[in-house]
Amino acid sequence: MSHIGVAVKDLDSAVELFKKLFGVGPHHTEVVEDQKVSTAFFDFNGTAVELLAPTSPDSTVAKFIAKRGEGVHHLSFIVDDIEKQLSRLQKLGFQLVDEKPRPGAGGYNVAFLHPKSTNGVLIEIAQKRLPGRKRSSRARRQAGGKRR
Repeated sequence: MSHIGVAVKDLDSAVELFKKLFGVGPHHTEVVEDQKVSTAFFDFNGTAVELLAPTSPDSTVAKFIAKRGEGVHHLSFIVDDIEKQLSRLQKLGFQLVDEKPRPGAGGYNVAFLHPKSTNGVLIEIAQKRLPGRKRSSRARRQAGGKRR
């Protein structure tokens, strides 16, 4: 497992709460424009927790909080070949939220499986983006328009 995603209304307040809980601050924070969220990652004895706060009222995380309240949002698993796994899972009958991977936090490409097909749990699969691989024009714009 990569991490547990927790949806929160206010990232700053949640970060303070989790700092008290874990005794350390987040090791990584990031705004993921494509998903309209701000994130903060904590690592506690090998277990990672990603706090997700909406940056827009129309984000999927804002809709999740409005419907279910703050709490566990998703479980994330790292895979070696995300496109191969999406194809395999779709053939097995899993309902995909994302048919193609999209940029996620921490340098990963991500895709989600719909909770209707996974016993009510939103599942994220993630693959580290390869170094040196050109990013899409959207990813470059999100990074300030600079090419690597």
